[in-house]
Amino acid sequence: MLYGLGNIIPRFLNFLLFPIHTGFRFDPEEFGVFTKVMAIVAFMNILYSFGMETTYFRFATKPDADTKRVFNAGLTFVIVVGVIISGSIIIFSGPIANALDVGSHPDFIIWLAVIMFVDNIASLPFARLRLENKPVRFAIYRITNIVVVVGLNLFFLFVIYDPAIGIGYIFLALLIANSMYLIFFFKTFIQWRPTYDREITSSMLSYSYPIVLTGLLGTTNEFFSRISLENWLPKGFYPGRSSEFAVGVFGAAYRFAVLMNLAVMAYRMAAEPFFFNNAADKESPKLFARVNHYFVIVCCFILLGIAINMDVLKLMMASSYWEGIVVVVPLLLGYLFFGIYYNMTVWYKLTDKTIYGTYITVGGAVLTIVLNYLLIPMYGYLGSAWATTFVYLAMTVTCYLLGQKYYPIPYPVFSDALYIIATTLLVYIVNLYEFTNPIVGAVSHTGVILLWLGVVYLIEGRKSLH
Repeated sequence: MLYGLGNIIPRFLNFLLFPIHTGFRFDPEEFGVFTKVMAIVAFMNILYSFGMETTYFRFATKPDADTKRVFNAGLTFVIVVGVIISGSIIIFSGPIANALDVGSHPDFIIWLAVIMFVDNIASLPFARLRLENKPVRFAIYRITNIVVVVGLNLFFLFVIYDPAIGIGYIFLALLIANSMYLIFFFKTFIQWRPTYDREITSSMLSYSYPIVLTGLLGTTNEFFSRISLENWLPKGFYPGRSSEFAVGVFGAAYRFAVLMNLAVMAYRMAAEPFFFNNAADKESPKLFARVNHYFVIVCCFILLGIAINMDVLKLMMASSYWEGIVVVVPLLLGYLFFGIYYNMTVWYKLTDKTIYGTYITVGGAVLTIVLNYLLIPMYGYLGSAWATTFVYLAMTVTCYLLGQKYYPIPYPVFSDALYIIATTLLVYIVNLYEFTNPIVGAVSHTGVILLWLGVVYLIEGRKSLH
């Protein structure tokens, strides 16, 4: 719960900025530029971190591991990589700004370079807090950061707003807030000593590079649609709308699906060290299967709660964005399958076969590109949303089949699939009827959710009796 608070609350507070950005300050075209820039940042963050969080967990939990030396070696590599990448970005900030349609503001690119550097060198200290079971500090640092981000957004956008800076205020707020990590982890950085151990460092890099490839390809699955939509959407597909407008609408609707991702990300914060710490237990496969089962149930609840209440949630953004609501359900399903896939990756992390993660995500990335190329010209951003769902489903199935060969885990596949299918069908059935009275609609939808919870309780209770 504390790790969840440390991730869900910050991300939820960040989500509350969404109606401010889309309803008060930025039109779809400008928000489309922001969406595209942040998609690029997501790719860059994979290179900055270089998979060192997972690698640190793996090597710090090995028998007789020198955890301090492992931490110093990992942080040394992340800092060196960060200096090289951020330095290069700052040097070429002008051409990069032109390429990202913010040519008059190369300072935005410089801010982003510093943001990414600080954010990623703080990732290992955060990982150590998780490994050492210090969720209170973890949560306080995360929540403080985002409270500052929200406060600065409100100040910049409503008190000193200058249209000439526009979306740059979002980057400036992140820059100031993320710099606080240097204060939070001041003692950690002071105690850190540059470390290169040929044996430890090379072993860590051998373990992490497939994770980096997996991360890059996985980010392709998530963010490629927002980049390709602008280029592959036929001219005039949405009458009177530019491709930048479509990207902005799609990016805004994507924010609702991120609510599912909040649960997945919060879960991951506790799950990764949990998996490694319980790996030696001979009953761990059954434990992992049970954990995944309840994870599926929680995600189905989130899917139902969001999808049947979009008539209310859409009021959080300007009406010019409403047309993109159709992508929410397939994107929620996509994130649900992504969460299951993440659970199932435990087998190759515990058997040191991380290269299989690379193979799976290579296939996922190729499938992402192919499906977007085929579906965007026919269905626009709805086609891109369904491409996300199909890709994560395919990756989940592939990971499950390979895992059963190398590290068998008795997942209750039939019941998990039944929950997902039944919940999705229920969503579409409920949404067939539109209530003219919003109060009646809210009460009815609440009744559906309570009924669903009651049925789940009866099913799971009956299983526990057996």
